[in-house]
Amino acid sequence: MIPRYRVTLTTEERNGLETMTRTGKTNARRFLYARALLLCDAGPKGPAWTVADTAEAMGVSSRTIEHLKQRFVEEGLDAALERKRPDKPAREVTFDGAFEARLIALACSDVPKGRKRWTVRLLAEKAVELEYAPKVSHMTLQRVLKKMNLSLTSENTGKSPRRRTPRS
Repeated sequence: MIPRYRVTLTTEERNGLETMTRTGKTNARRFLYARALLLCDAGPKGPAWTVADTAEAMGVSSRTIEHLKQRFVEEGLDAALERKRPDKPAREVTFDGAFEARLIALACSDVPKGRKRWTVRLLAEKAVELEYAPKVSHMTLQRVLKKMNLSLTSENTGKSPRRRTPRS
């Protein structure tokens, strides 16, 4: 099988990668990728290992080595040593700091008539009603309140406890 991507390192690149693998100041992923590129080097000073042998020696899959070689050939050495950054975040942030601030202000406000205290489900319904967000899970609100150390069951919700000053 003919290799799809051929890694040929220049003398400078080879020296840089060897230095990177010999010093103890490189993180594990960069070290692994640098070592794999050195093994795959098909230049005059390289051992030109096969993808399967390199993958077995490095303890990764052969597809990882293929992707590494592809990044090196298409994008260069720096791109090959770093992980590819995603084009967009995994999930958009739905509830930001402004949402949390409005939610806490709502939880600290007066309780609706006929209720003794705010519940998480009641807060979720009210947040949707006030259009803080199109939809809100009660568990999401519970996590936000827990993060802010806000308890809906205590009498002084959101207020600082009164402290007595010591008499001298």
